[in-house]
Amino acid sequence: MTKTTAFLVGAVAGVAAYTIIRTPAFKRACAGVVAKGMELKEDAAAFAQSLKEDAQDIAAEKKYAASKA
Repeated sequence: MTKTTAFLVGAVAGVAAYTIIRTPAFKRACAGVVAKGMELKEDAAAFAQSLKEDAQDIAAEKKYAASKA
C-alpha cells in the first residue's frame, strides 16, 4: 500500500467516523452506555458499602465475644 492510498483510506475512515458520530442514534447509544456505566458504578459502591458494614459487624461481634471470655 502506498502512502497516498493509506492517506486516502485514513481520510475516508475519518469522514465516515465523523458522520457516524454526529447521528442522533449514535448519541443515544453513547448516552445509554454512559447511563449503564453510572448505574454499575452505583451498584458497585452500594455493594462495597454493604461489605464494609458486614466486616465492621463481624469485627464488633468478635471484639464483644473476646471481652466476654
